[in-house]
Amino acid sequence: MPRMSWHPRNLYNLWRRQLGGKVEDTVFTQTPKSLFQQRWAAKALLRAYHGDYINEKIFKRWYLPSTLPDVRSQAIGSAADAASLNKWAKREQAAEKEAKRLEDERTKGLAPVGSLMFREVERRIDVIVFRSCFAHSVYEARRLVVHGDIMLNGKKHTNPNTRLAPGDMISVNPEAIRFLQPDAAQNVTDADAVSEEGAQEDAPSAPAASEVDLEDLQEAEAGSTTAASESDAVPKRSSSKSSPPSSSKWKKGSGSNLTPFHLPSYASPFIFIPAYIEPSFSTCSAIYVRHPTARPGYSEIPTPYDADGEIVRAAWEWYTRVRPRMRSKSQLARMPENRQ
Repeated sequence: MPRMSWHPRNLYNLWRRQLGGKVEDTVFTQTPKSLFQQRWAAKALLRAYHGDYINEKIFKRWYLPSTLPDVRSQAIGSAADAASLNKWAKREQAAEKEAKRLEDERTKGLAPVGSLMFREVERRIDVIVFRSCFAHSVYEARRLVVHGDIMLNGKKHTNPNTRLAPGDMISVNPEAIRFLQPDAAQNVTDADAVSEEGAQEDAPSAPAASEVDLEDLQEAEAGSTTAASESDAVPKRSSSKSSPPSSSKWKKGSGSNLTPFHLPSYASPFIFIPAYIEPSFSTCSAIYVRHPTARPGYSEIPTPYDADGEIVRAAWEWYTRVRPRMRSKSQLARMPENRQ
């Protein structure tokens, strides 16, 4: 099943669910499965992607909204009667708003509010780290939080179950981000250094030749600088050409101190930032701007399935039948941190 990961195997699983041999498991128009089996299969697929590491009982109690949005479209007759009633009561603004909603629903379709079932999961700090593209998977993001590599509003935070509030800022330790590490470039630098040392040991006369070349180079530089002292632009060009390339920390002879960026294979399909996150890759931080929403024809919650398709609707029908009971005070005391 598809997961929150950049692994090539996960990309293959996505292909199988969308175009491959497993696509028939997600089509419920013509299926021998009963209604219960369809709802359970849809719930299993969605939960495998959205917080599969969260226990089902804990998910239904704390991460499932207390009031699930209705994915069923409203009857056209009743909506038209409500609009006419508002107009008759001289509530012009309410009547215009209802008419606009009906027009948007007619042209764009119903808003995919069923995907908002997983809005509380998307607020988790480990999911925000993964959505900001600072970790290869949500499991690695959870490990970063537990190991103390994540800061919440400038303070170290080690609870991955925390749900962020709008305006919260997270910061990731750059040394903990795998694709920012100079391992590959450093290996190249070490190999070059070893090869140079071996060449110098094999040829003892090389240092003398290099000293002669260095003296000739210095004399040539002195002559070029005295001849070009009349102009301001020429010395800059001559100095830039004659000076040896600056040794870089990441790659020898590169002349640049830019941080290397080594992405894993097949990571490009997963590199996207949701609209409710504002990242800053120069500081390895991100701001949770607002809660995810949905409007007609668009859902801000990333999901590998259609946000208004059969899978989401069947899962919504499943959770409407098993929604949690009223939470008591003792249960509220055990609730994971919710910053609202």
